[in-house]
Formats: sequence, structure tokens, C-alpha cells
Amino acid sequence: MALPNDVDVLVVGAGFSGLYMLHKLRGLGLSAVALEKGDGVGGTWYWNRYPGARCDVESPYYSYSFDADLEQEWEWTERYPAQPELLKYINHVADRFELRKDIFLETTAVSAVFDESENLWTVTSIGPEGGHVTRARYCIMATGCLSSARMPNIPGLESFQGQLLHTGMWPHEEIDFTGQRVGVIGTGSSGIQAIPVIAEQAQNLQVFQRTPNFSVPAFNGPIDQQWYREIKENYPELRERSRHTTMGIPFQRRDQAAIDISEEEREQVFEEHWPKGGFRISSCFNDLMRNQESNDSLASFVRNKIDQMVHDPKIAQLLKPYDHPVTGKRICVDTNYYATYNRDNVELIDVKSDPIQEITAHGIQTEDHFFELDTIVVATGFDAMTGAMLHMDIRGRGGASLREHWEAGARTYLGLAVAGFPNMFTIAGPGSPSVLSNMLTSIEQHVEWISDHLVHLREGGYTSSEAATVAEDEWVDHVRELSEKTLFPSANSWYLGANVPGKPRVFMPYIGGVGRYRAHCTDIASRDYEGFVLK
Repeated sequence: MALPNDVDVLVVGAGFSGLYMLHKLRGLGLSAVALEKGDGVGGTWYWNRYPGARCDVESPYYSYSFDADLEQEWEWTERYPAQPELLKYINHVADRFELRKDIFLETTAVSAVFDESENLWTVTSIGPEGGHVTRARYCIMATGCLSSARMPNIPGLESFQGQLLHTGMWPHEEIDFTGQRVGVIGTGSSGIQAIPVIAEQAQNLQVFQRTPNFSVPAFNGPIDQQWYREIKENYPELRERSRHTTMGIPFQRRDQAAIDISEEEREQVFEEHWPKGGFRISSCFNDLMRNQESNDSLASFVRNKIDQMVHDPKIAQLLKPYDHPVTGKRICVDTNYYATYNRDNVELIDVKSDPIQEITAHGIQTEDHFFELDTIVVATGFDAMTGAMLHMDIRGRGGASLREHWEAGARTYLGLAVAGFPNMFTIAGPGSPSVLSNMLTSIEQHVEWISDHLVHLREGGYTSSEAATVAEDEWVDHVRELSEKTLFPSANSWYLGANVPGKPRVFMPYIGGVGRYRAHCTDIASRDYEGFVLK
């Protein structure tokens, strides 16, 4: 099947957002195609196949809610779903709703240029048959927040003669580390998930840590069938509740400030929430990201837990974060991470005190030591939220470049549209809750909002929708002002782009919560899409 020359809507990406967007567009009777650079659907869960890759949102909630039959028929096997199960689920959805016929795999969108004379986007892509140009009335970026893997700028990286792997671009075949000397660079979420699994196989594992992160145990295991049955029986109510909470999952933060009770009482609440696993610990008080003393008390609690889990006090100290508040960087959810450092075959290298100088043909040279390695695993994360879009040459009105528009930091209206780029919409873009929420809840809200907007345009006879510059400016200021009322900006996190050298430091997600954001978007729509210039 050949990629068509003309469609109503062109979608870039075939992960969770791209698949649902394609399904909704069909329901509107619009012709649509999705371009996907991978050779399969799945987005983040297609690329991130590293050992231990797992979602940090519980499986019954990290799923689509748009089809009741799908909710009931799918059976999750674990509390927190692993990558293979998530990819199986996404492929099931693609098959169940017959979406594959409009998805063009191994096809990379390289440029998108807006034609003002015809109000059309001209998208150039490269696929199995070579280059192709597709014209579309609307262009929807379903490119994902964590889809542009970032390699570190370490001298000699390309000279390594062993096996070089990146967690965000993992091979499809299984990697066996048995008998190998392995080095892992990076202790963010992907590193924290991969390290315990690699350590079980490798002869020796050296972990190169620059900055420790807070991590909490998942207490993962086979899904509790009684719990799951109750969720299925109450899915409509739970989904609706999720849409109006802070994080897009059906439990809200306790309506109590840690600062209002004694240290002893706080400790008791932390102890009660710790065994619940995952994000529950960050939801036990409502002021943890607004009050430094409250956050310090949780940080101290987690550091004490690290002391209990790691036998060597010197190693435990190196693993304790002191440079950022808890959840200032996305808190990691792990399985046996800290206990892994009790193994005889695992060594932690503090690259702040012993920096990496270069990578050679046979290993890693730090300032004081040389580590001979068979495999290097790079777990340095992503150019988050903007990287995938900026890899394309996107040009809007008057040939304006998106790269130039975002030169001082990402700018959007509602995380949905960009001033000067008519008829282009972004799903879970910067300026929306996205990575601070359950991505599935946020994705569905964006897809449904965009679908309703397209209906409004069609019924009103409009051919163009564009975010007004003043609306974009006001929204960017609003997102910034909300973040400045919290402790988030004090952490050098990828929320700010701090993990990418030279990237502007702008807090990208909307911190106000899923429910508040949803109400704002609904209000905008009810006022004839205030802030959008419709022509």
C-alpha cells in the first residue's frame, strides 16, 4: 500500500497517542495516515526494550478508557506492566480497531512546511520506497515526550570495540550478559530499572553515577485478581475520578500538610504509605512540593530507607540525593535497586569525585582508574518533550522555523498548539500535564479535545486554526508562574531540559494538575475556542 499524496490529517507517531488519534479521526469520517519511524507500533514501549523496562503507573490505569469492551476483555498479569506486556497490549489495540492499514512503518517525517496559499501542510518523509511528499489539512504531532534518545558527549564513545547499547534504542533480540564485564552510565529511571536485572547475569557490573536519584520500591508482583475485578466493576467511576485528580490516577493526595503535624506523626504517615509502593509515598501530604521543610522530612525518610537496604554505609551515602527535593526529578519506581549494591559483582563509581575522562576501545577511563568492559550500557535518557519535534524541520507561517520559535524554550498554547503554526496540534506537548501525570489519561484528554476542535472547525466552515501569540504568551507565563510556586525549578531535571547541554532551562510541564488543566481546556472550548484565531 502506497502512502497517499493527499489526506485530511497526517499524524506523526504510532504510540499510544498516535493510535487513539487515528481511531478518533476515522470516527469523524476524515482521511488520515500515521507515519512511524519504527518497524512496529508502540512508541516509547517499542524503543525501550532494555532489561527491567516497566511502567511506573499501575496497569489497570495505564490503559485506554475509550472502549468499555476493551477494558473488560484485556487481562493484565502484573501490578506494574513490563515492556513486553505493554507492547502486546498496544499491538492488540492496533489489530482490534484495524488501525494498521493507515499506519506507515519505517517511515520518518523529516520536514513539515505550511503552505499559506492553500492552508495545507506539506510533509516530506523517507520510507522503504524512498522519499515521499504528503499534503494534509491538519498535522498532528503524536511524537511522544520520551522518544528522542540522547547519547552523552563523552570523548572516544565511538571508539569502543565492545557492545554499546542505549536503553532508549535497545535491540529487538534478547541480550545475554552472562560472563560479561558491563558498565552502566547513568542512574535515572531507565538505569535504575536495568541495573538489578543486568547484575543478575553479568560477571561484573560497574555503575557510573554522576547524580543519585530518589527511588522507591514498586512492590510489584502478579496482579491481585480480587483488586482487579473490583476495578473492572467500577471502571467508569474510577476513570472519571482520574480525569479530575492531580496525576490522572484515581487516588488524590491526602488533604493534609506535613508541616501541620509533628515529625513523629509525619514519620508514621510515611511508614503507612511506604508499603503501598510507587507514587503513593509522594501523595501522602499536599504540601510536599510547596514547602521545603515538608519535603526535607520525606527526603530524610527515604535516605533512612536507603541506609536500611544498603549494607555498606559508604555506598549508601553515595546513593543518597542531597541536591534536589523528592519528586523534583521524576521519582523512580524500582524493584530491588538498592539491594543490588549488596552484591559482590556490583561496584558503584562516583564520577563526581572520579570523573570519566574518555571511552577507549576496551573500556572506560576515569581520572583515577581504568575499567575494562565487554559492554557499555548508556542510560542517559532523552531530549524530553521537544526533542522528537525539533529533529524535524517544521516551518509555519512565513516560513518561520519551530527551532527558532523555541530557541529560548518551548512555547505553546495549552500544550496543544503553537502560534504561527496553523492547523498543527501537539498531543501531550510542553505546557500540558503530560509527564507529571498518568500519560494515558492526558493523552486521551488531548486526543478528544483535538477531535472536538476539528468538528467545530468543520461545522463552522473554518479552514484554519492557529494559537494567538498573546494567548501563547499568557499561557507560557501561567505555566512558569505555577512552577515557581513549587520546589520543582530547584532541581536540575529533564523537566527543565537540564540533562541536555545547551538546551534552554524552561520548566516545560503544566504543574497545576490534570483536573485543573482539563477544566481550563473545557472552558476554552466552551468560549468558542478563546485564544485561537479561526479563519
